[in-house]
Amino acid sequence: MALRIVASRPDPALVRLPWHLPLEEWSDDYVVPLPRGLSRHVVRIVRLGTRIYAVKETQEPIAFTEYRMLRDLQRLDLPAVRPQAVVTGRVARDGTPLPAALLTEHLRYSLPYRSLFSHGVTAERVPSLIDAIVVLLARLHLVGFFWGDVSLSNVLFRRNAGEFAAYLVDAETGELHDSISDRMREHDLTVGGENIFAELMDLKASGRMHGDLDPLTIVTMLHERYQVLMEELTAVEEFGTEEMWRIEQRIERLNELGFDVDELDIITDYDGDRVEIQPKVVDLGHHVRELRALTGLQVEENQARRLLNDIAAFTAAHDLGREDRHVVANRWLMEVYEPISAMVPPEARGKLEPAERFHEILEHRWRLSDEAEQEVDIFVAARDWIEHELGQRPEEAIASDT
Repeated sequence: MALRIVASRPDPALVRLPWHLPLEEWSDDYVVPLPRGLSRHVVRIVRLGTRIYAVKETQEPIAFTEYRMLRDLQRLDLPAVRPQAVVTGRVARDGTPLPAALLTEHLRYSLPYRSLFSHGVTAERVPSLIDAIVVLLARLHLVGFFWGDVSLSNVLFRRNAGEFAAYLVDAETGELHDSISDRMREHDLTVGGENIFAELMDLKASGRMHGDLDPLTIVTMLHERYQVLMEELTAVEEFGTEEMWRIEQRIERLNELGFDVDELDIITDYDGDRVEIQPKVVDLGHHVRELRALTGLQVEENQARRLLNDIAAFTAAHDLGREDRHVVANRWLMEVYEPISAMVPPEARGKLEPAERFHEILEHRWRLSDEAEQEVDIFVAARDWIEHELGQRPEEAIASDT
């Protein structure tokens, strides 16, 4: 049987991988020691030139189904790993057929949940992980995606200005519909609660989790926070025509949550005395898009909010309120953000991505200013953080699973 590679963006180096060997026998010539989550399949992380991929062995129909599903999620601009290729027709040297393989791009600065707890995350941060999953699940449900296997293991986490952003990493059981029913949403929450409960119990039993945690409370939190978020994103709101300002208020509340309203359904009654509004199309990334338009930086949502706040502080400190925002943002980029990024030694730049480093420097500056009872210069704070804090952080761009 001939080897067949179906790829969205062909990488000629894929042909050179040892497809005649079972994935678990691939050597360190190809495999890199990146952390990977628990999986029912054999998974390896491999490097090809400057690119890094996750390779998963599975059955051919499943590989193609997941590949196409991930491409659909990519077209919808949803947070999921990017599919690269499906490899079929694999045969061992002795003629034994081998499983098909699905390749996805490695998501830089992302970690499976078990590795997070090896990198200093404690039990008190688990609610932040749940919030990240809630936002991910809400976004998927809004576009009609039924996950079917919600769990910590099927998610990769990236740091997001002290919080976390979640990315779907396993779409094997996913289904994409025009919309999903309440029953399907409840199924995802129920399965997610059961899986997360078991995963947290396992973490406690293994001794990886430091601090006190009640897994049952976390499961309740998953349901409650999902319901609150979906209510804000989709609920119908009714008010009198003299309260039309509430339309703008609803949009502002969603913007504060990080969502943009692309479509709003507004209905008035027969006499025109009452108004109903319901967001119809919402999408996370309000602050991301604003920051990208001003500076070109591509970061996570909370990071974007933090950087925009610093641009606002820079504007006030230099009395630039009458200047064009793009001009001010570009000046901030050249005078503050880029020089601070350049202060980090090259060998330490894989520990945290630049926007997260900047966020931590701002936090460090606040602590130093509080101790000194006066404002500390941002560059002084940056030097102090690099000297005393950065060296203690594990490598996260390409990290070993400790």
